[in-house]
Amino acid sequence: MSVQNHDPREGQPMDGKPGGAHGKVGFVSLGCPKNTVDSERILTQLRAEGYDIVPSYNDADVVIVNTCGFIDSAVQESLDTIGEALAENGKVLVTGCLGAKEDDIREVHPNVLSVTGPHAYEQVVNQVHEVAPPKHDPFISLVPDTGVKLTPKHYAYLKISEGCNHSCSFCIIPSFRGKLASRPVGQVLSEAERLVKNGTKELLVISQDTSAYGVDLKYRTDFWNGKPVKTRMKELCQELGQLDAWVRMHYVYPYPHVDDIIPLMAENRILPYLDIPFQHASPSVLKAMKRPAHSEKVLERIHKWREICPDITLRSTFIVGFPGETEADFQMLLDFMEEAQLDRVGAFQYSNVDGAASKELPDQIDEAVKQARFDRFMAVQQRISAAKLQAKVGKQVEVIIDEVVDEGAVGRTKADAPDIDGQVFLDGQTHLKPGDILTAEVEEADEYDLWAHPVA
Repeated sequence: MSVQNHDPREGQPMDGKPGGAHGKVGFVSLGCPKNTVDSERILTQLRAEGYDIVPSYNDADVVIVNTCGFIDSAVQESLDTIGEALAENGKVLVTGCLGAKEDDIREVHPNVLSVTGPHAYEQVVNQVHEVAPPKHDPFISLVPDTGVKLTPKHYAYLKISEGCNHSCSFCIIPSFRGKLASRPVGQVLSEAERLVKNGTKELLVISQDTSAYGVDLKYRTDFWNGKPVKTRMKELCQELGQLDAWVRMHYVYPYPHVDDIIPLMAENRILPYLDIPFQHASPSVLKAMKRPAHSEKVLERIHKWREICPDITLRSTFIVGFPGETEADFQMLLDFMEEAQLDRVGAFQYSNVDGAASKELPDQIDEAVKQARFDRFMAVQQRISAAKLQAKVGKQVEVIIDEVVDEGAVGRTKADAPDIDGQVFLDGQTHLKPGDILTAEVEEADEYDLWAHPVA
């Protein structure tokens, strides 16, 4: 495998224009979009200082691996990638969430040059300086004012805060990323405006808890283009809605004030799309997870949201096989799925994570039972998803193009986020370009994807 500073959806290395014949850095970015933004910040600083970002281990003076440490499979992928980088290059700097567990990394890979935790931008850049010292004026090399991006030009992640104030029993992310730390709204909006002016067609708003944005700052008033704006979710959405771009909200914790942004979706100010991790429906399981335990109120709110904005797309994630989950608890989850009729759903089989409180809970579920429940859960959701997509056949949808291949164009509707949701295939439309937005009529559907043709 080559060192990839890449868009993970395309699987292609991103070319870095030479900024100076001095330091060469290889970069591997793993994990979630929040990690992607951290990688972009590090790369932006390195490019501004004249470092070349190269696509292979052999060409690099040093390799940076930005790790994920959320679940066991992510930890293993991170450790495997570190091992590959060491074998191919030998000079490896490790950062990211798994970096918070330096001893675990060094036990497997004692030869890494350094280990840092998440959002340790300055430390990583300083470590690069030590391995491959800069030898020129950092102002000679120019980078776009949007910085270096790992996503295609037409969409970008907009991170509005770091950390989280929750203490969900299955999650160790707050131990990596700390408590909630919101960015001032003027800074966020200025970044969004620069991105749109430079060709971004879709802004994906991310954080660990988007609904809590500004709580730590007591919703402090900031300024953007000379106008006062509160550092709060609703005001952020209102202002982002004035930009000429799709605005998609991710990781929205179901606080009551989320209801306030649904009218903005109905008015087409922001996309009618909410990514809300409900995690379960059983009150006893939610209590063990240290999550809100009012699924009946969630159903009431979902019905109300659909009354206000009939086109709203609801995405969520769930955990099956959590410690103590009974067959009755699981059936309650299936009943919730039937009632809620969510559009997009991801599911995980519970796995113990070192440092998570849930690891110490009694009544751990047998792996075979977890798998059986997962299969039953996905069968229900696939049936729901297939019916919802089948209902779109014959209807017109707006599509943003992500890539063009030999067979035609591949895009997404307003109901689909990159990487995690479905796609729209437009056979034969090879004249289109990434970032194009067009109207298409749906011809066919399966459980996840659509096939369509453009309409005049």
